[in-house]
Amino acid sequence: MANAIEVENLVLRYGKNVALNGISFGVPEGTVLGVLGPNGAGKTTAVRILATLLQATSGRAEVFGLDVAKKANEVRSMIGLTGQFAAVDEYLTGYENLEMVGRLFGLKKAEARRRADELLARFDLEYARDRTAKQYSGGMRRRLDIAASLIGRPRVVFLDEPTTGLDPRSRIGMWEFISDLVKDGTTILLTTQYLEEADRLADSIIVLDKGSIIAEGTADHLKAQVGGERLEFVLIDASDRERAEKILTPIGVDAPAYDAQTRRITVSVGEGADDLTEALVQMKQANIGVVDVGLRRPNLDDVFLSLTGHATEADAAVEEAK
Repeated sequence: MANAIEVENLVLRYGKNVALNGISFGVPEGTVLGVLGPNGAGKTTAVRILATLLQATSGRAEVFGLDVAKKANEVRSMIGLTGQFAAVDEYLTGYENLEMVGRLFGLKKAEARRRADELLARFDLEYARDRTAKQYSGGMRRRLDIAASLIGRPRVVFLDEPTTGLDPRSRIGMWEFISDLVKDGTTILLTTQYLEEADRLADSIIVLDKGSIIAEGTADHLKAQVGGERLEFVLIDASDRERAEKILTPIGVDAPAYDAQTRRITVSVGEGADDLTEALVQMKQANIGVVDVGLRRPNLDDVFLSLTGHATEADAAVEEAK
């Protein structure tokens, strides 16, 4: 399968500051590449270079074999871009926004209007087609902005945190739409702070930190780097901690960890369900009561924390709000 996007040794410097430090990756046609990384890692910078909005200091970036710096106009005709913030004209109606973008893209008036109708329906905005965008909620503006990026049926779409500001129902709807785009052959580069989003949508993932790629692979491959499965027990009585740790230590591959606030004790294991069964039998024999028990695989949150040393901005915002 040929690559729709090809990046080789891409560097961007601002004086002494390095925004991108020689990154390389490819995105096969009709697939989704998820790009993860903390704030300032270089995700949006890479998107802006690929979308012909920034010039790299050095390196090569191509979309369907066209150099994004030397063939910018041709590249623009094949791509769609949604940035982190909705870019709509708040004094035009939703319908007028989409029609205008279609006309600017070079569509004839009838085709631009037809596409506007199609996209308003697809993004559940028909009821607000004649309202000015100024009257739209943040989530509605976001959906309108993404619809505008698709007006010209682009072969490659850059989605820079596309579901930021959307409610859970709208986010799930967006995931379904992105999946439909890929089924139709569209190639997507997706930056996101919602790790569940990358896990669900991305065929492959790269993790950026300080302008460099620090990990890449499928979601399962990245999870495997963190380690195997973990047993989790929530004790009824905190006084049972030492006895529970004594049982779990020989079963686990490392020392158990205990959270005093939740009375949760966890340990990494190598045999999964067999280790869970053994632990449960011994816990029962020792008359140690548990509120909850589970066998948990690493998720992308664990991967992100392990690789970068901190949570995503989305997770950090939740913690700050508590």
